[in-house]
Amino acid sequence: METVTLLITQEKVPVALPKHKPLITTDAYFKYERAAEDRHIYLDGEIYAMAGESAFHADISANIMISLGSQLKGKRCRARTKDTKVRSGPGLSERPQTRGMFSYPDIVVICGEPEYHDEHKDIVTNPTAIIEVLSPATEGFDRGAKFTNYQIWNPTLKDYLLVSQDKPQFEHFSRQADGTWSYQLHTGLDAAVSINSIQCKLTAVDVYDRIEFETP
Repeated sequence: METVTLLITQEKVPVALPKHKPLITTDAYFKYERAAEDRHIYLDGEIYAMAGESAFHADISANIMISLGSQLKGKRCRARTKDTKVRSGPGLSERPQTRGMFSYPDIVVICGEPEYHDEHKDIVTNPTAIIEVLSPATEGFDRGAKFTNYQIWNPTLKDYLLVSQDKPQFEHFSRQADGTWSYQLHTGLDAAVSINSIQCKLTAVDVYDRIEFETP
């Protein structure tokens, strides 16, 4: 059996690394990740260990899943949680690859039948909507390299939602017919955001249920 030795970066999010560090192929990443107990992000030949979540992050994510689950019941779309991996990069190739991103969105909604990277059926390639609950350690990545890769490599993605955990706030990015993205900011506990691609609405009252914000 082939032995795979990987260099895991213990950063919570990708950072600039020395160019001399050897790149890891996607095949090597798959072998490692499918046997690992913890989750790791792959980005252009680098692997990054993922950090645990805060209590607020866990409660907000659960609230979103409860809301979406009730709205999607009996419909053609399904919501999956943070253990579903999404490919944002090239498809299968006979040659070793070090390009692309494999990540675990907090919540991903797939419309129609899920499409997968390979026969293992553990990597989705056709997300319709992705929701990320922002954390101090990962916010820059969610706004930057992660969203950039989603836009470039995931043509099925129509809506990208960033949900704050320190204040009632939604940031909604929506793909337009010409391929550009629009942006809407929704703030306050009376806020509501419509995610048209999945025919769902999220309200701040539901998303932030049992969340007590610190007084400024």
